[in-house]
Amino acid sequence: MNGLDLDVPLGTCVGLLGPNGAGKTTTMRLLTAQSIADAGELEVLGHPLPGDSKRARADMGVVPQVDNLDTRLTVEQNLMVFTRLYRIPRRERSDAIDRALDIAKLTQRRTAKVDELSGGMRRRLLIARALVHRPRLLLLDEPTVGLDPQVRQELWALLDLLRSEGTSILMSTHYIEEAQRLADTVTVISAGRAVASGPPAELVAEHAGREALEVYGPPPRLRELENEALSNGWRTRRTGTSMTFLQAETLDGRAPEGVRRPANLEDVFVLLTGEEVV
Repeated sequence: MNGLDLDVPLGTCVGLLGPNGAGKTTTMRLLTAQSIADAGELEVLGHPLPGDSKRARADMGVVPQVDNLDTRLTVEQNLMVFTRLYRIPRRERSDAIDRALDIAKLTQRRTAKVDELSGGMRRRLLIARALVHRPRLLLLDEPTVGLDPQVRQELWALLDLLRSEGTSILMSTHYIEEAQRLADTVTVISAGRAVASGPPAELVAEHAGREALEVYGPPPRLRELENEALSNGWRTRRTGTSMTFLQAETLDGRAPEGVRRPANLEDVFVLLTGEEVV
């Protein structure tokens, strides 16, 4: 990663926002010492990496993008394995499992086999597994990828609870709504580089302004508008059969007729990472 400077204060959520292949998962691998950086410095919870990676991993919980639960075991047995891996004292293991199940709302499913769970329940179990040892930092790599909107809302509520209890969260995502909803600070990544960082509202104000103007029309009309915007130095983005004029509040009525709306983080994301799918 190039130009990435991350600081995750206590009890906050920092989001890494970027398209597929931007470097979000690579960042997570660096922070868990699965990959070794060839430049720069990494320190997690006071532990320099990779030299002190074992102690760093003991203080953090990791929720991977890929579901790696043991489907041969029950919900409770999956958690029991991790209480041992994290060296939780034997007399404290039962309470640790009860707490993790309660946080993830899986208490009634403790004896169920993993392959009997829905996709949303399995994601909650992955989070419970990462929390069983009370980590100071939680790393979430695409926590709601592939989930229905209703299930995503459930997980967002769970992450809100954890943040309110003082858990620090670093989350990678390519869902713009998720980053805007959960993250106190967002770092936008593109092609292995950090291109912007700050609170979502400040990023919107800086890059997209207060208002945007949506103009719809056939491709020839949109190309004409695009050329006009370019000649006037106006910032725009294309989306299918529409064109968005950013910072519409500064155009002094010179922009074409269209639908005004508040600028948002999606405008910033497309502006900074590009309109084409790579």
